[in-house]
Amino acid sequence: MDLSIVIPMFNEAENVESTLSRVEAALASFQGTYEIIAVNDGSLDNTLKILERMQSQNEKIKVVSYPKNIGRGMALRKGFEESRGEIVVSIDADLSYDPRYIIDFVETLRIEQDIDLILASPYMPGGGIQNVPILRLWISKFGNKILRFAMPNRIYTSTGIFRAYRKRVLDSLELESDGKEIHLEILSKAMALGYRVKEIPTILKGRKKGRSKFKFKKTAVSHLVFSVFEKPMIIFGLIGLLTLGIGFLIGIYVAYLRFAGTLTPGRPLITFALLLILGGIQILSFGFIAIQIVSLRREILRIQKENLELRRELRTKEPLL
Repeated sequence: MDLSIVIPMFNEAENVESTLSRVEAALASFQGTYEIIAVNDGSLDNTLKILERMQSQNEKIKVVSYPKNIGRGMALRKGFEESRGEIVVSIDADLSYDPRYIIDFVETLRIEQDIDLILASPYMPGGGIQNVPILRLWISKFGNKILRFAMPNRIYTSTGIFRAYRKRVLDSLELESDGKEIHLEILSKAMALGYRVKEIPTILKGRKKGRSKFKFKKTAVSHLVFSVFEKPMIIFGLIGLLTLGIGFLIGIYVAYLRFAGTLTPGRPLITFALLLILGGIQILSFGFIAIQIVSLRREILRIQKENLELRRELRTKEPLL
């Protein structure tokens, strides 16, 4: 199999038929074999019934389903596990990104052999936004700016679902996320293992049918946690330097009072300044320790990758034995 398209779906009855039809139409010029894997993430509407009907009519459509809604991360993980293509593309069910880009992604991976993962990027130069609610757009842009600072490769759009992977990249990652944070998990682990990432400018459009699954609180928390996890000095450094700076300023003020002869003996400012200075140094120390932990995590990921590759080798040799 040359190509697998993974589409997670939750309560997408209004979009199922048009989405699968548009994806297949976009692949009309594709030179090779492909499959479309639609993952029903415990939908409560008629999504599964429509998918099963379309699967019975089209051998290129494969349906993966489970009864309870868990989240996009689980849906993508299930889809990745079932995929057989050398290249795997994930795309959203409402087609906020035009599926015509799929061919561009595949051709880029075929031509540029040093690239392992492609991201659709509406926020990079050349990309664009159409009919996306202002509040959601602002939150997304702001979140991606923070993440761009945290990411080692300065990526413009880290949170989008529309991506293309070489299958070997996905096979080398032990993914755990059940929600939308899976996009950040994949990027973090892939870059830690040295895989090359490329962004391609695309147009992001607002949803026309169905209900958006965007949740501000959960998304914001996951973005902040990921930023701190990737670059712990973002928070430890900021708080540590701020605490240290305030302590030094208070210390200078105390010294001024001492030389001016107006310092009252036993004034709590002296103790407070010392506590702030010592606290700032300690917080900065935590930051340096956290950096070492991040480096250790990268080494663990490399070991996990080697273990996965070894397991696959053993599986392929079992029939011969």
